[in-house]
Amino acid sequence: MNRPIFALAAALAALLAAPVTEARQKPAAIDLSTPAGAALAQRKIQCSAIDNVAVTYTFHGEAFARVPGERDRKLFDVEGMNVRQCVTVTDPQRGTGWRLVSRELLLYIDPATGEILREWKNPWTGQTVKVLQTTNDPVNQRPVFPATTDSRLTGWRGTINGDTWWDTITVPLFYSNPLAGPYQKQIGGFYHATEMFNFFGKISELTDPRNTNPAVNVGWVRMADWLPWMEMSGRAGIIYMHAAGRKIDDYSQLPKVMRDAIEQEYPAYRTPPPGDDARANETSWTLYKKTFPPPAAVQPAGK
Repeated sequence: MNRPIFALAAALAALLAAPVTEARQKPAAIDLSTPAGAALAQRKIQCSAIDNVAVTYTFHGEAFARVPGERDRKLFDVEGMNVRQCVTVTDPQRGTGWRLVSRELLLYIDPATGEILREWKNPWTGQTVKVLQTTNDPVNQRPVFPATTDSRLTGWRGTINGDTWWDTITVPLFYSNPLAGPYQKQIGGFYHATEMFNFFGKISELTDPRNTNPAVNVGWVRMADWLPWMEMSGRAGIIYMHAAGRKIDDYSQLPKVMRDAIEQEYPAYRTPPPGDDARANETSWTLYKKTFPPPAAVQPAGK
């Protein structure tokens, strides 16, 4: 005698379950084999898939010196952050892409105290020099599109292993040093460096269209000429930095030494530049040139 009730209950349950099942269906994953999918994935690694959403990377590590004929020497620790955002851009030939704008702050830290270095004793010259923290504002990138300038399509270049993806980016740098004179080709004076990035994350997050800002870890290595404030006078050798970090959810997750520096000295680094920022990029060299007046020229020694 309960069969009609059971039948009605079963029919009602099926009716109620149908829209719920449909609503819970996942949208199609981002296809990394397509140029548009690969470009979107790159954007989600670097920032957010939504325009004008601030994203911050934080990283820390160590800085070393390499001089021919000497053991490598640790110089100091480094603490860095980059606050950024992405905006959508379009091109008639290359399609719809994105552009990243950012500010970058790198602090040089005393390993013994954990405090920001204000002065540093150069172990090669014996001189104590004033430390200039790296406050590069802006550090903007060229737009990224699914197609190159000659309309060739570009795809995913990273590696996938199970639910883990990683991507390696190497950036060789070689350009005229802003601190040198007009005869750089004749006597040297080019800035020579390489930046190496490794990004890591979960492929399930990267390809989920509902996840606009997936978690990403980053490794960073920089090999470069001596920093200008070190006053190395052309000595042979390089400085290299080795650091790692991640995307963070908000400003409060920055290390205390970085938060204090931003609050007390660098308030602009709370937010990224505007999406239409057209300024030339800042470097350690252009920053030094703006901060310190040129020294007096060394005069030839008399006979």
